[in-house]
Amino acid sequence: MNPRTSSLTRAVERVAAYAILLVATAVALFPIILILMNSFKARKAIFRAPWLPPLPETFSLIGYEKVLQRSNFDLYFANSLIVTLGSMFFILFFGAMAAWALSEYDFPGNALMGLYLAIGIMIPIRLGTVSILRLIVSMGLVNTRTALILVYTAMGLPLTIFILTQFMRQIPRELKEAARIDGASEYRIFWLILPLVRPAIATVAVFTMIPIWNDLWFPLILAPGEETKTITLGAQQFLGQFISDWNAVLSSLTLAMVPVLILYVLFSRQLIRGLTSGAVK
Repeated sequence: MNPRTSSLTRAVERVAAYAILLVATAVALFPIILILMNSFKARKAIFRAPWLPPLPETFSLIGYEKVLQRSNFDLYFANSLIVTLGSMFFILFFGAMAAWALSEYDFPGNALMGLYLAIGIMIPIRLGTVSILRLIVSMGLVNTRTALILVYTAMGLPLTIFILTQFMRQIPRELKEAARIDGASEYRIFWLILPLVRPAIATVAVFTMIPIWNDLWFPLILAPGEETKTITLGAQQFLGQFISDWNAVLSSLTLAMVPVLILYVLFSRQLIRGLTSGAVK
């Protein structure tokens, strides 16, 4: 093949790859950009020209003013933050310990235990909503953040255990045996191994954080009280049967997206490493 032709072909392939990447990025970010733009526009401008950015004649902060004045947004934000961070802590802590036991120790029923813990990936937890509600009522945890943390921890553990078990099995056994020879306890070895699976932990954190933060189902059923509302549930007060305050809805959704985007940016490098680990040898 002519070197010039080969170089031209590579250039065309590179341009095509960049074009596909830009299109995919635009499609993924389009809903976020649309919500962000319209949150800074007057009500009439939202319906007349939803695709246009806020112009000087259409710019308005009325939505953010309504959210901050007519709702306990700071309380909703704090509730979501406490529930999300608390759930992520217990999911990663207990999930890592269970994954370590399944990957490191051979005992009767190891495979069955792993299968049992992975069943939650295949069976949605929402199918047991009635039973969960009865259990929460019997424990006296209705309208508490504790109830949400317990449910989200149970919801996130199966996927966490499944992913971390696979990553921990890839750690060379020689490293762990060397630590044991040096006299390190099993707990010490566990904490030494955790940094080696940091990409997997970041991946699990992102994939469990977003559904918890955006969830409406369990906050509506288990903690609908004003003192325990999450930010997603709090935004629903601006949606009515006959009329909806779209300025406030879009503004509250924009404010709710900020923490998720920040955490995603912080974990993005580890997330990519975790997703692509083992793809290239």
